[in-house]
Amino acid sequence: MTRVKRGYTARKRQKKIRSFASTFMRAHSILTRTSTQQRIRALVSSHRDRNRRKRDFRRLWITRINAVTREDRVSYSYSRCIHNLYKQQLLLNRKILAQIALSNNNFFDMILFKIINPENHPSIKK
Repeated sequence: MTRVKRGYTARKRQKKIRSFASTFMRAHSILTRTSTQQRIRALVSSHRDRNRRKRDFRRLWITRINAVTREDRVSYSYSRCIHNLYKQQLLLNRKILAQIALSNNNFFDMILFKIINPENHPSIKK
């Protein structure tokens, strides 16, 4: 069997790994084995956190909507708000509702008064 010299191939692979790991600290950016392990770990974390980001934003939107719906002038709950939105077939997602709640409170109140029947709801302050 003939001898294979791998210097070029190995150096090319290590260079690619080091360029990925160049922002890592200490041995994680210098040593080949640890930088390879850190690269795998970084890719796993980024994959996991892409899904977590979606979850976190949804939680943020729900929190914002809930805060605005529980204010003094309406005193309504988030769950009833979303339930009545679906019942009235107003198809607004949580992201849009949260943006409306932050930017334009009056318009959000109009939406709430549309889905709530003000005659039958004693806690609404006029």
